[in-house]
Amino acid sequence: MKKVIITGSNGLLGQSLLKLLLKERTKYEVFGFSRGVNRSDREDFTYCDMDITKEVLLKDEIDKIQPDFIINTAAMTQVDACETQKEACYLLNVTVVKWLTEICELRNIHLVQISTDFIFDGKKGHYKETDTPNPISYYGRSKLNAEAVIKTSAVQSTILRTSLVYGKVPHMTRSNIVLWVKKMLEEKNEVTIVSDQFRAPTYVIDLALACKISIDSEVAGVFNICSNKILSIYEIAQQVAQVFELDENLIKPISTAVLNQTAFRPPKTGFDLTKTNNELQFYPKSFKEDLLKFKETFSENYI
Repeated sequence: MKKVIITGSNGLLGQSLLKLLLKERTKYEVFGFSRGVNRSDREDFTYCDMDITKEVLLKDEIDKIQPDFIINTAAMTQVDACETQKEACYLLNVTVVKWLTEICELRNIHLVQISTDFIFDGKKGHYKETDTPNPISYYGRSKLNAEAVIKTSAVQSTILRTSLVYGKVPHMTRSNIVLWVKKMLEEKNEVTIVSDQFRAPTYVIDLALACKISIDSEVAGVFNICSNKILSIYEIAQQVAQVFELDENLIKPISTAVLNQTAFRPPKTGFDLTKTNNELQFYPKSFKEDLLKFKETFSENYI
């Protein structure tokens, strides 16, 4: 049986991973690290109320468990907050990864790290794993620094780069693009959405599955995980309206310049999935297809 620690187990990806791995309880012994009470509706795993920004506590707990894998889903991902709270961002996104890398290297633990499309400047989009990063926000720089920490170590690692993750789990503390647009339209509110930023959104179930494939195959390296078509964020909102049968006319385009966000966003990202297809044998679908699948299971999940 493989021992797996999930950091950030209360989050969207953390809870989705728990649900996926616990379907095979004879295969995995799962440990969840998060702050506060267990927010998942699952109790068939070992939950640790843990502040992972405390180095000694983190390393001691990992030493006690002696896991085979650590999947690090914990991160500060609010792009504007990272720009204004740089110390907090660096601590969680870089320093914690450094500590995890050190203990994984020492104890021969395979580390799975979640990275982001925001390590790129967004000038071209459709990025390959081998393209040269050039982040334009502090969040992007922090995640690139985390990648560098791992790559310059001897740790066995898998880095999964992803983009605009959405989904739904119990007791969520943060929304995401799909839930926000859906809620606004259900309440008959006008939605202003940028039309000149382009992304390939990622269904959290796909990202959880990619994490599972990473530990099952013990594959090392960098892989891209997102849907297979790049859309403007305006088009993403339109597709949410269409799938959930809401009023598309309430969605109004706006330019990035007018929006005036605190942190810069890359204009166009999205990933080339060739390596993911070939080496992980993983074939993500379009946003529309994933959204239809999400709608089918929507009543099974709750906030």
